[in-house]
Amino acid sequence: MKKGITMKKGVSGLLAILMVMSVFLAACGDKGAEDQGSQTYDPNSKLELTWLNVLHTASPPTDTIKNKIEKYTNSKITFNWVPDASKEERITTALASGELADIVTLTMMTNSSVRSSLKSGLFWDVGSYLDDYDNLKKIPPEVRNAASIEGVLYGVPFQKNLARAGLVIRKDWLDRLGLKVPTTLDELYEVARAFTEDDPDGNGKKDTTGFGDRSDLRYSSFKTLSSYFGTPNGWKVDENGKFTPEFDTPQYLETIKYSNKLYKNGYISKDFAVTAKTDQQQQFAQGKTGIYTGMVDITNLRNLSQGLQKGLELVPVNKISNGDGKYHIWSEGSGVGGLLAFPKSEVKTEAQLKRLLQFVNDLIDEEVFMDMTGGIKGTHYEIDNEGAFRIINTDLWQADVQPFASSRPSEVTYTLKDANPEKELANQLIKENNKFAVLDPTVPLDSVTANEKGTELEKIITDATFKFIMGETDEAGFKAAVENWKNSGGSQIISEYEEAYKKSKK
Repeated sequence: MKKGITMKKGVSGLLAILMVMSVFLAACGDKGAEDQGSQTYDPNSKLELTWLNVLHTASPPTDTIKNKIEKYTNSKITFNWVPDASKEERITTALASGELADIVTLTMMTNSSVRSSLKSGLFWDVGSYLDDYDNLKKIPPEVRNAASIEGVLYGVPFQKNLARAGLVIRKDWLDRLGLKVPTTLDELYEVARAFTEDDPDGNGKKDTTGFGDRSDLRYSSFKTLSSYFGTPNGWKVDENGKFTPEFDTPQYLETIKYSNKLYKNGYISKDFAVTAKTDQQQQFAQGKTGIYTGMVDITNLRNLSQGLQKGLELVPVNKISNGDGKYHIWSEGSGVGGLLAFPKSEVKTEAQLKRLLQFVNDLIDEEVFMDMTGGIKGTHYEIDNEGAFRIINTDLWQADVQPFASSRPSEVTYTLKDANPEKELANQLIKENNKFAVLDPTVPLDSVTANEKGTELEKIITDATFKFIMGETDEAGFKAAVENWKNSGGSQIISEYEEAYKKSKK
């Protein structure tokens, strides 16, 4: 009996041990499942995210559209807005300090600090994930390639039109002065002269200037004028794979001389070198200037001018030749406006990454696209009987919606017919630009030296270009700056691009 009791106790003890072991093993199994589960995600789960984003307007938006985006995407978004005018300094500082967010908007793809950070492994490679999402999988291979560095895609590409550059000109001023819309550089120069000297607004005062401009060679008039002269976009590569930087070409030099002539005669704003984009737009809206670079901004220019300019008529212009009847326009990143990147310091697991990619994917859905483009139907915009899109409350749209327009992951997935004929014409001309857009051959290539010191070296050329335009140096001085660029590392950049190009062709 005692033996039976002893055996029973032994069995009970063994069962207890087995139960403890099973609980332990189950716990281990659960832990393993948890580890494995960290690679999965629930696309419908509530998402809290931070977004370091670029602000292209004077003020951040209200929460009206943000709330709609959050509801649709089941998220809670905290924006850290970086003004466009200071984005280079702010973004590079954030990259250096590691003070980032779950999503980081990177638009300066040629900036050496940005490229170095991307190549360093700071951000997730998302290339293998895009095809798992219904919208992201539609990003064309050529766009993915253009957004990649040595074949690695470090974020979701902002999809944009191939080339949006062009001019917006005061047509009412042209008509008042008996001028036609310019089609050549000589005609454009005459328009700039007349807008400065011939009282285009008819107020009897000499208070207007032809070109408004800003302190940014890339998005100011300079890069667009350079295209009209036939300058290569960033780099020229010949049939033998030899690379030449754009500023070491005759066409670039012609552009500087043309710009210097405009500046010397007062046909371009004297303070352009210290003018921000928003100030440039205000100058145009206030009737101080008559030529603006950037067809894509035509609606904003009209909105800003409401109540300030009577009889305002605008005309977008995309085709200006150097006299030979051929057209060229530079392409902004080969249809890529930058990346929505995910830093590993903030996004620590694959599951987090997948949920964030689902969020970006959802932003491309038509409902959110319309939220970020037009706002609320009946409040901010309407669709008329002809299916055309029209803003019905400009002030409210500017406050609630406009800052989100530049944050759309894709500007090309949906097409809206604009009720404003000026804007609709600009949209059509931007599409037409595809026919003669000039691509930058280095977009998918990489150069170690360019990553390390490209931005620093670029300042040599930028400073020399500004000085030439403002008459502070001459052709010899500019060419000396080009040689300085080469001797300071530029020649190495050329060699590295040539080698990378050669490898890409194998």
